[in-house]
Amino acid sequence: MTDTKNGNAFEIGIYSFVELTPDPATGQLLSSTERMSNLMETIELADQVGLDVFGLGEHHRPDFISSSPVTILAAAAARTKNIRLGTAVTVLSSDDPVRVFQDFATLDLLSKGRAEIMAGRGSFVESFPLFGYDLNDYNELFTEKLDLLLKLRESEVVTWAGKHRPDLFEQGIYPRPHQEKIPVWIAVGGTPESVIRAGTLGLPMALAIIGGMPERFAPLTDLYRASAEEAGHDLSQIKLSINSHGFIGDDSKQAADDYFPSFQMMMNKIGKERGWTGITRQQFEGSRTLRGSDFVGTPDEAIEKILFQHKIFNHQRFLIQLGIGTIPHAKMMRAIELLGTKVAPVVRKEISG
Repeated sequence: MTDTKNGNAFEIGIYSFVELTPDPATGQLLSSTERMSNLMETIELADQVGLDVFGLGEHHRPDFISSSPVTILAAAAARTKNIRLGTAVTVLSSDDPVRVFQDFATLDLLSKGRAEIMAGRGSFVESFPLFGYDLNDYNELFTEKLDLLLKLRESEVVTWAGKHRPDLFEQGIYPRPHQEKIPVWIAVGGTPESVIRAGTLGLPMALAIIGGMPERFAPLTDLYRASAEEAGHDLSQIKLSINSHGFIGDDSKQAADDYFPSFQMMMNKIGKERGWTGITRQQFEGSRTLRGSDFVGTPDEAIEKILFQHKIFNHQRFLIQLGIGTIPHAKMMRAIELLGTKVAPVVRKEISG
């Protein structure tokens, strides 16, 4: 296990949206209880094999069961020792920053300093009507609520005024976390304005690369660091994460065969909602080549691809969404074992050396 608190070691972790979808081969749908039990086992194993981070997405749909990720992470805190526990992402625009801070401060106490927040828009927009917000106000909501969240992180007693939330006047916010400051990451999917905001604020940035060649995203990481430098931040303290899809197996073709059916089912369903065309096996095979976006294959293939992208981005963290949709639990556990015991040690050694 690397020391993730020293800020220097390359970090490798997992994130999950906790899908509740039918097995593409059998049509079987797990109960929510069984799916949650499987998730807890994966988080425990990720900790045991020395992975650095486990993140959970926030979704409010029938095909996901992670509408309250901090609750799940709090349970995981009691069953793990070292792994950092965070979101991927917290949909801050449709949430209350005070409650977000209190929830994560509580998680931080339970985990003895392992909590972190990843704030962003998220993959879906159901939370906006659910909590009474207008999606058209997204940017204004995010800017205002991020400002408040950062103030809550800085001071125990806060005075603050905004448009979308009642003002605070010398209001104490409790509990305070174990860490001096809970890390707040900004998640971006390719919008330059979001990249500039993260850099200007000097906040760590998580860049999602879930399609296309990685080289296409290099201008965004350059913009991030340039914005941070222009704002006067120490670039040695600026952290970048690359977040991608993938799956690891002992055999490359078998890993692809295990991953693709559920990936295709989920992507085609989402694509139909959003007007995308379906994904073919040929397109998928292209995406898992060295210059593609998906990390699907053997440990050696994953190592090669992480190191290839590190030369492009010089990032400090890599998070992989292991599996999209439903993959048999035993195969998911094996993928986590391989990521922690075969991939992570080699990548850390190569980058640190």
